Amino acid sequence: MAAPKKGRNASAQSRPGRSLALILIAMVALTGGMFLSGHTTPRLGIDLAGGTSITLRAEAEPGQESAINKTNMDTAVDIMERRVNGLGVSEAEVQTQGDRNIIVNIPKGTNSKEARDQVGTTAKLYFRPVIATEVVGAAATTSPSPSASDGATDEATDKATDKATSSSSPSASTTPSATSTTQGRAVTDALKADPSASASATAEADASPSASASGSADTSKLEAQYAALDCTDEAVRAKAGDGAKPEDSTVACGQNAGGQWQKYILGPAEVDGTDVKEADAVLNTQTAAGWTVTMEFTGEGRKKFGDITGQLAQNQSPQNQFAIVLDNEVVSDPSVSQALTGGNAEISGNFNQESAQSLANMLSYGALPLSFSEDSVTTVTAALGGEQLHAGLIAGAIGLALVVIYLVVYYRGLSMIAVASLLVSAALTYVIMSLLGPAIGFALNLPAVCGAIVAIGITADSFIVYFERVRDEIREGRSLRPSVERAWPRARRTILVSDFVSFLAAAVLFVVTVGKVQGFAFTLGLTTVLDVVVVFLFTKPLLTILARTKFFGGGHPWSGVDPKRLGAKPPLRRSRRPSAPVETKEA
Repeated sequence: MAAPKKGRNASAQSRPGRSLALILIAMVALTGGMFLSGHTTPRLGIDLAGGTSITLRAEAEPGQESAINKTNMDTAVDIMERRVNGLGVSEAEVQTQGDRNIIVNIPKGTNSKEARDQVGTTAKLYFRPVIATEVVGAAATTSPSPSASDGATDEATDKATDKATSSSSPSASTTPSATSTTQGRAVTDALKADPSASASATAEADASPSASASGSADTSKLEAQYAALDCTDEAVRAKAGDGAKPEDSTVACGQNAGGQWQKYILGPAEVDGTDVKEADAVLNTQTAAGWTVTMEFTGEGRKKFGDITGQLAQNQSPQNQFAIVLDNEVVSDPSVSQALTGGNAEISGNFNQESAQSLANMLSYGALPLSFSEDSVTTVTAALGGEQLHAGLIAGAIGLALVVIYLVVYYRGLSMIAVASLLVSAALTYVIMSLLGPAIGFALNLPAVCGAIVAIGITADSFIVYFERVRDEIREGRSLRPSVERAWPRARRTILVSDFVSFLAAAVLFVVTVGKVQGFAFTLGLTTVLDVVVVFLFTKPLLTILARTKFFGGGHPWSGVDPKRLGAKPPLRRSRRPSAPVETKEA
């Protein structure tokens, strides 16, 4: 066998301390980052921490199969997140898996039935006229307060831009006074002047006195709801408008341009979300209006929108505004200065690209030919989750103990290197999993624990490959130090090929599967990569250093590299071959 090549590799191997220092620095940095982030334990999945996991499958209407695409699925995820957050749930997770599945993981302490009802129903989008509005509470996140215009003419667009500029400040809108002496009167007057009155007014005029009394009672009830509505309270916001039908007036919450929570009294729904044919976020460079949202209505929606905007345009602020309401929350409240009868409308204001696209997605979702069906619902109690985690940890400890016993019995002193490498690999796995929880939402579930247990065997296998190569060199009659260096190239190739196959299998499994199986694949792939890192930067340099000690280099019987126990051949000695006798030739 040829001697190992000298040069760059030999120089690197002569300084194993550098590799050990590098992995030590990496471990210290990752551990420090873990403690600084405040996440010192891996995030547990539903099956370990307890909670409800709902798998929804997207179904398209006949002839609309193309509706199942990434954009629409992401929009559905955004709306479901709004609904789950509206339940007051913390640490809930909504994400797509595959091309048509949405996984909703809701931790323990949440009403699973209510959660299923919220995420499993189709989003409800309505256009309602604003009757009264009032700013309440402190600033939150900012959102645009735009105005609507008919995009068919430049003049209308200019008016819309001017209007948006004037209404972008919360103080510019006319709202009822918040004082106890005038608020009730302002709301009552606004309700009497409901701008959504339509052709049904004639029928209402002929109503009986009992109907009038009922209407007065409904108005009083609405006033009381509006007065008691505190939109700064998340739990109150979630219940605002519950039970209201599209044909009823209701109360709702939303955010204005100043980022303040604002409460509304809204009239009956005049336009349904299904009346929106298409909505897009557009950068308007012709009028310097910036990012705007354009809407195109269906034939029926065109008439409805034209009628309501014609009525709203005759009113003063805020009763010239219509609220775009998604799941009982106002996402935008543009004002109207003229009837928009062209079937197209443009909402302009202080949008950026993200906010414009978000509003366009919400408007489009009301007309999406998409529905979702439950594929599976899994509810795990906190006690059962704790038991499963306990059982998984016991299984891992048993597997690790068996591997350590085997290494000690068979490799003796070398087992110390293997155990130290396993501990380094386990520490890196734990720290990285803890950091990946807040970073990418990784949750340690039961299949992921199984992947970590399988990884113990994969990691130990790499040590065994290297140790056996070293012992083979010793059996050939070489001492430990040259055996360590000569065995490394062959062991390195075998380890890389083996880990590549494992990582490839994990990657394929992660791509083609959904649900909890991905947790197994992800953990298996992560630990396989860490196996390569540990073997190259810890196991090999540590063995190189220990080969210089008397215990290992001298071949102590308990070192695991004793030449006598390995049946080493005596060193080969070269001897000069005797010269053959020279025969004299006769002349």
